[in-house]
Amino acid sequence: MNTQLRPDASPRTELTIRGLIIGIVITVVFTAANVFFGLKAGLTFATSIPAAVISMAILRAMKNSTVQENNIVQTVASAAGTLSAIIFVLPGLIIIGWWNGFPFWMSFGICATGGVLGVMYTIPLRRALVTDSDLPYPEGVACAEVLKVGSGDEQAAAESVESGGAGLKAVVTGSIVSAVFYVIVQTRLFAAAVSSYFRVGDRGAATGFDFSLSFALFAVGHLVGLWVGVAMLAGAIIGWGWAVPHFLLLHPATGGAVADVAQGAWSHYVRFVGAGTIGVAAIWTLAKLVKPVIGGLAGAMRASRARKSGQLHTLPRTEHDMPIGMVGLITLLCLVPVAWLLGHFSSVSGLGSHTALLVVGGVLFVIILSFLVSAVCGYMAGLIGSSNSPLSGVGILVVIIAALLLVLGVKSMLPAEAGKALVAFALFVTAIVFAVASIANNNLQDLKTGQLVDATPSLQQWALVVGVIAGAVVIPPVLDLLNQAYGFLGAPGVDPARALPAPQAGLISALAQGVITGNIDWSLITIGGAIGVALIVVDEILCKTTKSIRLPPLAVGLGIYLPTSTTLMVVVGALVGAWFDRRADRGPKPEPTKQLGVLLASGLIVGESLLGVVVAAIVAVSGNQSPLAVVGEGFATPAIWIGGIAFVACVVVLYRWIARMGQGNA
Repeated sequence: MNTQLRPDASPRTELTIRGLIIGIVITVVFTAANVFFGLKAGLTFATSIPAAVISMAILRAMKNSTVQENNIVQTVASAAGTLSAIIFVLPGLIIIGWWNGFPFWMSFGICATGGVLGVMYTIPLRRALVTDSDLPYPEGVACAEVLKVGSGDEQAAAESVESGGAGLKAVVTGSIVSAVFYVIVQTRLFAAAVSSYFRVGDRGAATGFDFSLSFALFAVGHLVGLWVGVAMLAGAIIGWGWAVPHFLLLHPATGGAVADVAQGAWSHYVRFVGAGTIGVAAIWTLAKLVKPVIGGLAGAMRASRARKSGQLHTLPRTEHDMPIGMVGLITLLCLVPVAWLLGHFSSVSGLGSHTALLVVGGVLFVIILSFLVSAVCGYMAGLIGSSNSPLSGVGILVVIIAALLLVLGVKSMLPAEAGKALVAFALFVTAIVFAVASIANNNLQDLKTGQLVDATPSLQQWALVVGVIAGAVVIPPVLDLLNQAYGFLGAPGVDPARALPAPQAGLISALAQGVITGNIDWSLITIGGAIGVALIVVDEILCKTTKSIRLPPLAVGLGIYLPTSTTLMVVVGALVGAWFDRRADRGPKPEPTKQLGVLLASGLIVGESLLGVVVAAIVAVSGNQSPLAVVGEGFATPAIWIGGIAFVACVVVLYRWIARMGQGNA
């Protein structure tokens, strides 16, 4: 068992064998549920907060548990929500007919090497994006607050809010309300969303909106803040107020329901515009991160010198990263199996005559693109949370770059029939980079949580490696099982009525084929890039001319790219959260009241996240997509009214209650 010293020199429990075991068990269970649900719905659950809640329930029954040990458990288990995102790419090899199943060692190698590289890359980024950053990290903050008020560590709970009892009430009440509401939604007595799609004019254009009645998304909005929410609203307006009707006028759709027509235009055109905006905003973000990343590397080197001289204890605990030399060594060791994987794949795919070029180019591609996407994904997670970060948008950009490089560097030297092999290689190398991106997308959230609960970064980083390996062991057999039981939509010989949709994998594989065969519509990505440039100019002007008003370009890109079922409720949460904070500022004790609002939002995320994983497991075991439904489709209209009114009523009651409690307990 590892013990660290607090600033007052008292020992504490942090990285323990029991914590690692609990984290691994939770990882195995959550990963299986996440893989199935992600392939079915195109979404995965962030498991940090549910894992923290389960961990607290287990460890509080044991002796000497601390908030830091609970943090290690959620750190290990968070790999379940992140590494599972590999399903957005890897099934593409089945969909294009290249693989018939998921070879264990190949699939494990992609997940494990990419995941460990993701951990290593986020170590120098931690200082730039967490320690020296004002990014909100909504889910990282929420998880820290849950750990503080629910842990047996009384000092941490006291630090969380002036009245630990009030904070715990806020988390528990929020959890219960969101969990109960989620269960009722699953019965279909409450609608899952309030949506409306309609024609615009008489030339076939259409648009609409979709408010997901999700307390978790609402709470994320509260935590990300007003201007991120406003930026996402701007993106949704660009996407659905202009782009969807515009492209339907250019490409009229005949027949079909209005909702299907509008969603089809968004899926086939607008998402690529959003990907272009995200790409330009990501490049701008990287440019702005150069200086803090260099500073982070310099800080890591200072810590390394202090470690070697025996003076590490003189640095704050938050400077105790994994030694930078160890980071470099593990990174190099990971590149060895990456090179072998690329070489083996090129040999068995008929590209053996160009193996050396593909291996060298592939390794360089992984090194460079992995670091870039780690920085971008970490920034996006800090901005809006890892659950809502558009990883598939990053996958789109990476697969396009990979396919373009193959076209420019290899395609001319191969016969025409080798095109399918090039598509497969593009997907394979993208999968490795995507594994890095998925881990980086969440790791910085975990490290933010650790910073807030006074955890030791190096111990968290080792725990993240353990979680990656555990997740990498589980994913291939689960994918293989689901492929045999259902198959993936679009794959050869699969029954469409039974197949799992795997929407992101289908889109990314189609993009790889489009670039390599030369039939991709670059104008869509160009339009998105132009929007991104304009947004950067606007944001810089706002930064120089106003005190607090911002329009983050990346958040606007997310608003274009993500479905309105995600973005609009985040916007509502941001507006309500801003109203609540301003009301608290007029009260006698504003800061404790605001903190109780954060804790309430954290609880709202906890309840829905936990029940979401439970329901996903029930669906996976039963095979019934609506196992809790008690009414049929005929109840849809009453369910919208009942669910919408109930949602608004819950928000009003909860926020009035938390405001009174903040004033009374401050």
